Amino acid sequence: MTTATPLINNTQNSVNVTTKSQEQSLYQSSGAIVAAIVVGVIVIFTVVLLILKTYNRHMRVKRELEPKPSKAAMAPALGQSSHGLCQPPTVTVIPVDIHMHSR
Repeated sequence: MTTATPLINNTQNSVNVTTKSQEQSLYQSSGAIVAAIVVGVIVIFTVVLLILKTYNRHMRVKRELEPKPSKAAMAPALGQSSHGLCQPPTVTVIPVDIHMHSR
C-alpha cells in the first residue's frame, strides 16, 4: 500500500500541471490577441496619416498651380456698381501735422 500513495500524488500533480499549462496558454493567447489589436490600430493610424499627407500635398500643389486672379479682375467682382461702370476705390490721405477736431 505504500506504493499506491505516491501514485495518487503523481496523478494530482499531473492534473495541476495540465491546469497550469491551460491557464498559461490562455494568458499567452490573450496577450497575443491584445498585441494583434494594438498592431492593427497602429497600422490603421499610419495608413490614415499617409492618406491625409498625400491629400494635403495634392491640394497644396493644386493651389500653387492654379492661376491667381489679378487685382483688376477682383475689383469689379467685389464692388459692382449699379451703373455698370467700374470705378477704382479712392484713398484719402491725411497729413500728420493736420489735426482733425472731434465733433
